[in-house]
Amino acid sequence: MQKTALVPYAHLPRTPHHNHHHVLTSTVDVFGTAHWLLAERAPQPGVDLLPFDALVVSVDPDGSVELTELSAVRARWPHLDRLPDGGFVVAASRTRRHDDANQVQIFDALGRETSSFSVGDAIEHLLVDESGHIWVGHFDENPVGIRRWSATGRLAWTSDGAAIPGLFDCYALNVSGTAAWACPYTDFPLVEIRPDRTDRPVRVWANRVRGSHAVAVHGERVAFYGGYGEEPHRLAHGELTETSVEPTDVGLLTLPDGSVPGRRRVVGRGGRIYVQAEPFTAWGVFDLSS
Repeated sequence: MQKTALVPYAHLPRTPHHNHHHVLTSTVDVFGTAHWLLAERAPQPGVDLLPFDALVVSVDPDGSVELTELSAVRARWPHLDRLPDGGFVVAASRTRRHDDANQVQIFDALGRETSSFSVGDAIEHLLVDESGHIWVGHFDENPVGIRRWSATGRLAWTSDGAAIPGLFDCYALNVSGTAAWACPYTDFPLVEIRPDRTDRPVRVWANRVRGSHAVAVHGERVAFYGGYGEEPHRLAHGELTETSVEPTDVGLLTLPDGSVPGRRRVVGRGGRIYVQAEPFTAWGVFDLSS
């Protein structure tokens, strides 16, 4: 089986902050900048240390580093992304009944909280687009599908009534520009969502690749990463026809040194899939367009 190695993309720099902080989460934003959310302590089951101060370390594609201190973060198991104005979104994956209005926190570029709101329990993916809208895909403990929110907490688009088959768990979500691509459980169709397009804002292609947790799309080409059972590192390629994804090739996606990752994070952005393996200090990239 053909192997494709990730290309090294961004590393968490060795700084005094890194040496004494725990990586809570990390992401790559819509403009290609990598971000790490650091805290002095790792979250512990049954131990409530909220709120806490945190540090965001941002590494631009050119390698420049920026530090942003966030005050009074309230997410135990957080999602993170950057807004186009330089601020940040931090969201708890699970809501707490007594504090669900504080599930999503918006911070300005100086790290000050400016607003908070709820987007619903069971966040699987949270990705910000170029316009500053926040895309949220949920897992099956709250099967509400996919939603797009403004940075002030206004619901801007919902998959309700969008005729997406089998949308029970948002396995894969890719946000690039102002559009999104998804591959949801249970039917795993490939879905293109362009809310700003008045004509046909949602397109659906039948797809035979099951269980993928990341998707990349470039023109008529598509790649799915991940799978069930013995295929967690599968990289399946396909081409778009009018109604379906036609498989063309299947291989393995490996780390840059040729090994396969254990625990990992994945982010889909257009034609790219970013992968971060434990200890979560480095991102690699697969680029479908290259």
